[in-house]
Amino acid sequence: MKFNEIATVSGKPGLYKVLKPTRGGVILESLDGKKSKLVVGANHRVSILGEISMYTMTEEGASPLEEIMKNIDKEFDGDLGLDADADAEELKAFLKHILPDYDESKVYPSDIKKLISWYKIIKAEAPDVLKAEEADSNKEAE
Repeated sequence: MKFNEIATVSGKPGLYKVLKPTRGGVILESLDGKKSKLVVGANHRVSILGEISMYTMTEEGASPLEEIMKNIDKEFDGDLGLDADADAEELKAFLKHILPDYDESKVYPSDIKKLISWYKIIKAEAPDVLKAEEADSNKEAE
């Protein structure tokens, strides 16, 4: 599985694996123990994780979510030391450690909570996503 095969649906908690497109939408499978299937149509807002980024103060203006999650995995390897219920200052300090140049005026504590929640889901249900991509980039570097 790759980041481009994982999606989030606006208004629904958790993450979903993209199974296949249909005429009117897409079939998704929840990334949890239940593995329930969901058909979403054009009236749902589906976002692919590979296309999501966080605002930064850099020249590019944003950093891809995939890079951020890989940095979290390298730094903490699953043990974040905080959860999504942490207070705003803890969440900001956590993101500042991972992404020092994030734009504090555009990235809200709720965004950081989602990042932590999604990271934990991926680490538990699809840890290969964080590792497989790393191996691919090592091959490209050779």
